[in-house]
Amino acid sequence: MNTLRIFLLVFLSVSTAVLPLKAQPKHEIRATWLTTLGGLDWPTTKANTPQRRLKQQQELCDLLDRLKEAHFNTVLYQARIRGDVAYPSKYEAFTEAFTGHAGQDPGYDPLAFAIEECHKRGMELHAWVVTIPVGNERQIRTLGTKNVVRQHPKLCKKYHNVWYLDPGQPGTADYLSGIVTEIVSRYDVDGIHFDYIRYPEHSPKFPDKDTYRRYGQQQDWKDWRRNNITRIVRRLYTDIKRLKPWVKVSSSPVGKYNDTRRYTSKGWNAYDIVFQDAQLWIQQGIHDALFPMMYFQGNHFYPFAIDWKEHDNHRWIVPGLGIYFLHPSEGKWKLDEVVRQLYFLRSIQADGQAYFRNRFLMDNTQGLMDEIKDEFYTAPAVWPAMTWQDSIPPTVPTGPTLRFEDGVTQLGWNASTDNSIPFSVYYRIYASNSYPVDTEQASTLVEARVADTCFTYRPSAPWLQKIYWAVTAVDRYGNESQPLALNAPTDLQPEVLQQLPSIPEGGTLIIADLTGKEILRLTNDTAPFEKLGTGFYRVSLKTSDGKIHLLGTILR
Repeated sequence: MNTLRIFLLVFLSVSTAVLPLKAQPKHEIRATWLTTLGGLDWPTTKANTPQRRLKQQQELCDLLDRLKEAHFNTVLYQARIRGDVAYPSKYEAFTEAFTGHAGQDPGYDPLAFAIEECHKRGMELHAWVVTIPVGNERQIRTLGTKNVVRQHPKLCKKYHNVWYLDPGQPGTADYLSGIVTEIVSRYDVDGIHFDYIRYPEHSPKFPDKDTYRRYGQQQDWKDWRRNNITRIVRRLYTDIKRLKPWVKVSSSPVGKYNDTRRYTSKGWNAYDIVFQDAQLWIQQGIHDALFPMMYFQGNHFYPFAIDWKEHDNHRWIVPGLGIYFLHPSEGKWKLDEVVRQLYFLRSIQADGQAYFRNRFLMDNTQGLMDEIKDEFYTAPAVWPAMTWQDSIPPTVPTGPTLRFEDGVTQLGWNASTDNSIPFSVYYRIYASNSYPVDTEQASTLVEARVADTCFTYRPSAPWLQKIYWAVTAVDRYGNESQPLALNAPTDLQPEVLQQLPSIPEGGTLIIADLTGKEILRLTNDTAPFEKLGTGFYRVSLKTSDGKIHLLGTILR
């Protein structure tokens, strides 16, 4: 690395110092629900021509770019909607959202495309699967013969003009397992996320008395229903982990588990009303994370958030926030309601936050996205490691190389290995203007997911350049190796000056620009330097014997 490049790096290190990042957690789950039902979040363009297909794909890329810019790390992609799906499936028909016609293929695989684009941006994609509801009468009609009501009528119940799978039927778990294992076996998803894995609202009237008589085995009716849901959860969790143990399994239960000692759930909770024993799932280890739908305010939010956290069994609790209430057509919430909830969740050390739904982030409703970017997600974050599945990190990368030229930094290293081979390893890139790079600080994380053993960094602005670089290896469980330093300090680096040094008798300060071109000389008056514009400058001293000594660099 030549002297000019070293000067540039020092300049950039000083300029970055004036743009400090707020302290941020390195491990934090930051998720958004991306709704494909009716194209509510995506897509808005129908893929009925090749040009519109490309436009549909570009829509997704644009919103993912915005999420990455705001340091989100997880997309909950709605893969199964209401008995229809957002990917090609042998079980159910393509949703109408992509082409305007149920059952019509849009000419590409949206789920595969979304996974690839998320991974390019260092984000995880979890396939969001709506489980028990299978559609209203209109939806069933539009799906034609390829709908579960026609294909498996014994598994379905009609209730309030909506069709549901009957959780008490043993075949329901088989059917859902087929859908889920199809996704896990065919796609590189990071997680499966279950929605509506419960009985419907006003469930005492759900018409399953015949199922209870046949399969209840003299259990208490409420216990039987809870056991039905838990049995399905256990089956799906087991089938997923058998195929790919690193795939994270989560769900979004009703936001109030049950009445707490001090606060009533006001007749709406997971345990008693819809027979969803979600805290049992994490206690029994058949869930990795819960995203409780905490779309409430005040004492309907805070005590129940604490309750989830206190019973987490060292699994992840990621409360879902009802940001749709910020829109005037949905509710009367003010922005500070969501802001208070974010502060509170950080204070109780919840494992992250999720937002329902993505459109309200993209629309920056009441300035929410600006608030998140400026106050809460000012640095990247990554998922914690799933240590209950595997806790052994990959080997440390070796063979560091670094080349800096024309403002571009090119990094390279040798591949790591992992105990979970043949499962893949990826890499995280860190950078700092101090050595060694502290890879525990979120502010040093440059890229969260690099598949290759090389990385090219092109800063969007000169002051975003970094001096020191490091890389770690990460397995699919999130275990991270110790860092490999890709470069280290050298004796060639000049001192960074905080102010112009005093000029000795007979001496001359020489001020030059980045290229070494002389701008001015100072003998006894530094005022001309103060008149220079903002920028980086080399400072050298010419002594009375005519020799020139580089003193350092300075930013003003």
